[in-house]
Amino acid sequence: MPWRNVDAIIDGRLFLGNLIAARSPRSLSERRISHIVSVCTEPIPADSPASGIRQLRIPIEDVDYADLLIHLPMACQFIHQALHEGGIILVHCEQGLSRSAAVVAAYLMYSRRIRATEALEIIRRAREQVWPNPGFQEQLVLYELCQYNPTATDGIYRNWRSKIENQIKSGQVPNIATATATATATATATATATATAIVLVLRRVLLNSLALH
Repeated sequence: MPWRNVDAIIDGRLFLGNLIAARSPRSLSERRISHIVSVCTEPIPADSPASGIRQLRIPIEDVDYADLLIHLPMACQFIHQALHEGGIILVHCEQGLSRSAAVVAAYLMYSRRIRATEALEIIRRAREQVWPNPGFQEQLVLYELCQYNPTATDGIYRNWRSKIENQIKSGQVPNIATATATATATATATATATATAIVLVLRRVLLNSLALH
């Protein structure tokens, strides 16, 4: 299946795509997009109120240690409210593979009360090349463990955030994203199975860690 700029995750209502899709007036018009979640820093026409499109921006980079987790409740509420009002939503990042896929997975988890593995499998049926970076996969597991509502005072969130900050201080984290290259090289059935296994292992490790505390 050829890779597309945008794919429907919930038919005709929720789309997942890349920066090209978010910048294309034709693509937005054909799909009647009324709301956009931009999970990146690159500008798009919807940044202007004159576009008539309601936008939520989550300005993070595609790196393992970026804190997407704290933004997930707001993103899910934005998507949920838009759908409730009859809106049509595009969630995008630069490539439509990692950051935006993680946000859509979080919404499916939130709205259907399913695990990260199930949410990612649903997304890959429509857009097989998606591959949230390992840090975002871990954060999706944490999102479930936080009962889909992580806050700055939540113990699970604070422990994870402290771990990340300590890793950054000690130079244990990379300074560039690897998700896009990984996705391009591994968007196959084997990669899907591997990603599922990674998320399951992360979930077991995190649950064991919580039990010890």
